[in-house]
Order: sequence, then structure tokens, then C-alpha cells
Amino acid sequence: MSDPSGTPRLVYLSGEMVPEADAKISIFDSAVMLGDSVTESTRTFRHEPFRLDDHIARLFRSMKVARIDPGHSPEELTQITLNVLDVNRSAMGEDDDCWIVHNISRGLLKHGPSAAQANPATIMIFTNHLDLRGWAKYYTEGCHAVTPVSRAVPAQSLDARIKNRSRLSYTIADAEARLVDPDAQCVILDVGGYVSENKGGNVFAVINGEVCTPTTENCLAGISRQTVLELAQATGLPTRECRLQMYDLYSADEVFFTSTPYCIMPATQFNGLPVGDGQVGPVTRQLLEAWSNLAGVDIVGQAQRQITE
Repeated sequence: MSDPSGTPRLVYLSGEMVPEADAKISIFDSAVMLGDSVTESTRTFRHEPFRLDDHIARLFRSMKVARIDPGHSPEELTQITLNVLDVNRSAMGEDDDCWIVHNISRGLLKHGPSAAQANPATIMIFTNHLDLRGWAKYYTEGCHAVTPVSRAVPAQSLDARIKNRSRLSYTIADAEARLVDPDAQCVILDVGGYVSENKGGNVFAVINGEVCTPTTENCLAGISRQTVLELAQATGLPTRECRLQMYDLYSADEVFFTSTPYCIMPATQFNGLPVGDGQVGPVTRQLLEAWSNLAGVDIVGQAQRQITE
């Protein structure tokens, strides 16, 4: 999406601002060769980034564990990110918002005697129009949550708290869920049969008045997940981080997903059975309203307006 003058968005690529059409990396980059990169996605509300410091902090934790040196401090990378957002603000309409995406790889792969030498990281930062139309109906109708056959990668192999771009396992799980329902959202289980996460978000269940979600032993420590826990606690709703099984979702009063773009997505079916009474529940609606108040944006209304524009 370009601004009204036709000027293309700019992308930050390892020290340079370039038009997005010219933003290219080598086929020998570790991101391409191995899917070896870490990532973050932040969204804006009213053109301002939401919890950017938290996203940057998590990005640096991921890079530390992955042994990727970005060559920048958190403060420097934050300023670069804000610069990318600033130069692309004109591409957003008054009621639009955007993604801010970080992809950082280990850089070009080396072979032979020098292979152990460190390479400069490849740093990619870009903005993209936040198209909410595909999610808009779920705020009022709820989605269908489905468990795929594939299981989450065990933490002993790759800790889910490292937010990375090696997403093949998630993509396969999502495709399996959509064989059951083309519009399904997947609920991925771990190898022990406990609820892990969604392809791009966390899972919550409201059980006997408690807002419950899996511990980060087997799922991403999501920023949206943390926001919901904080909002629930601020509004007097009890919260619990615990192991959840399929039974807990079948018998829950409410189920919802959390993720950066849509914030909260209600699920009114789980594997073909109604969740609660089959309607979007009062706790989910309360949390969506609290998030809208926090962000200064009607989250549901913004998505629904995009459909009519």
C-alpha cells in the first residue's frame, strides 16, 4: 500500500532505507538457506506503536539465545524502528494502522575454514498495512478452533519463547486444521497432549470465572497474552497460568485467541462443539472493551469499518 502521492513505502535493510520493491537479500542468507532468523511483529494504534519496548526486549532475548549479534543496542534498534515508522506514516489513512515487522538473520552463510567467523546480521524492518477484514466477523460470530494432528515442537528441541521465522511446523498444523474447516484457527497441542498455542497467537479459556492460559513452558510468551493477563487483573478477573487439556476447552465457558493484529479473537466452536452457549462470551467482550480503552481505538469497530470502505 502506497501513500496518496504514489510514493512507495521504505524498508530498513542493514543500514539503508530502500524502497520496498528494492529490498532484497542474498539467496545465501541464513534466513533463506536455513530459516535461521528471529522476528517480532508490533502493531500501531492511531499510528503509534503498541508496547514497542516489550517487543524489542523480547527480540533481544531471542537473539541472545539464538546467538545472533545485531550490532545495535536495544535503544539504537528502537530508534531505527521509529524512523522506519515515521517515513511511512503517510501511507496510512486516518483510521488505518500498520504492522511493524522485524526479521533479523545471522547473515550470509560461510563455508570452509572461515565458516566459524561471525557474519554481520541481516536486519530487515518494514511496515505493512494492517488489513483486519479477514478477522472482523470473528469478533461477533467467533471462530472455529480445531486441533490439528501435528504437535508443537518440544521445548527440549526449540524453546517456544524464541520467536523465530522457522514456521514450517506451525504452517503444517494450520493447514491440517483447515482440512476440517477452511476458516478454522488451530489449537496446537504439545507432545504430552496439553494445549500449546495457535499458529500466530496464544490460547485462553474462561473456566468458572478464571481467565486461564497455558504456561510459557510450551508456548510463546506473547505480548498480547501479557496484555490480556494485565487487563484481566486490572478489572478484577482472576487469572491462572496452567496446563490445559482439550477437555478444558470443550468444557470452558469461553475460549479466545490473542495475537498482535486482532488482539483478541473469540472462538465459539471447538472441534465442532459449541464453546459455552456458542456465543461470544461476556468476559471476552469485557476484555476487548478494556483493550480498546487502553489503546484509544475501538478494536472491533476499526476492523468492521475496513469491510465497508
